[in-house]
Amino acid sequence: MNRREEKRNLETIPVGSLGMIPLKGCSQLGEKVDYYLVKWRTERESEHKDSLAFSGYQRDTYILDADVPRFGSGEAKGVIKESVRGSDLYILVDVANYSLTYSLCGHENHMSPDDHYQDLKRIIAAVGGKARRITVIMPFLYESRQHKRSARESLDCALALQEMVGMGVDNIITFDAHDARVQNAIPLHGFETVQPAYQFIKGLLNHVKGLRIDNDHMMVISPDEGGMSRAIYIANVLGLDMGMFYKRRDYTKVVNGRNPIIAHEFLGSNIEGKDMIIIDDMISSGESVLEVASALKERKANQIFVFSTFGLFTAGLDRFDKAYEDGTICRVLTTNLVYQTPELLSREWYIDCDMSKYIAYIIDTLNHDASISDLLNPVERIQSIVTRYHAGDLG
Repeated sequence: MNRREEKRNLETIPVGSLGMIPLKGCSQLGEKVDYYLVKWRTERESEHKDSLAFSGYQRDTYILDADVPRFGSGEAKGVIKESVRGSDLYILVDVANYSLTYSLCGHENHMSPDDHYQDLKRIIAAVGGKARRITVIMPFLYESRQHKRSARESLDCALALQEMVGMGVDNIITFDAHDARVQNAIPLHGFETVQPAYQFIKGLLNHVKGLRIDNDHMMVISPDEGGMSRAIYIANVLGLDMGMFYKRRDYTKVVNGRNPIIAHEFLGSNIEGKDMIIIDDMISSGESVLEVASALKERKANQIFVFSTFGLFTAGLDRFDKAYEDGTICRVLTTNLVYQTPELLSREWYIDCDMSKYIAYIIDTLNHDASISDLLNPVERIQSIVTRYHAGDLG
């Protein structure tokens, strides 16, 4: 796998000297990505190594020294402490990292998505147009839940995309966008939404033994109509049936910014005795996915596994602990694309899917101006790991 990736990358000259700026909320993920980039580029043997086009190709780190210091009033500025002239720059930001704090006139403030987005703009502004190309890697797309207008309301995600492009960003890479059609706001610029399907399946197969991945023993469930395409993809790649729930809402009320759900109605074939994979883009409070799991258990489903790209767990972990204890859920898999609490990482029911190697592949490939199409569609890798699982070759 590594060898194939590395070999193809060297067929083209890098766009510019590779530089990476992970903002503070994304520093852990950035360090892991940097580890892979340094490792691969140190191992590579190339006759072009000494040519001018490859200058700065092998370094001890690709992370550039940058900071966003704050004044006592809570105001801030972006500072880049080394040259970015001519660089192919990748800025990583986790807008969902609420663990970071700053002082606001003596009060401790937790950083909101707005604060992180503002810091991203400060770093882009500090670059001052000197980089050759700027790519923003924003795994959790800022304001992606506010992507369409259903009343007289703001279109925040589209505004943010246009703002970034207006500041000189060439490409935006996100993961599992709530609705990828929001890219219509910037039709002439690069926008990729990446699915972590392979990492989910790899995580499940590495941690759970004895699964039978066929139509008679397993099924993929979409918890709502909006996430159908994710479930259809996983079901098709694994050769499974799929089912879906639709939410019956009370449109006469608004609670916490949305119409409350009255019931989850199921559409699909018989699920009795089958293992279930529920797949969604995010776990916010977790209420919705746990209601779906309970409804599946009532229909006599066997083990229930939850795949979700972003585990926000905004209402804490208690309800998941309870669902695990009473056998409603078996495992929950989310990625390290957003902040994970130490409590979450310690839970028996939790499986962490590390995305750093995947991001490193994407950065490495884009820096060489090579196609990332095969990285975006991992069908071969998924089928290969399922074959190895059935043959008993995993772990």
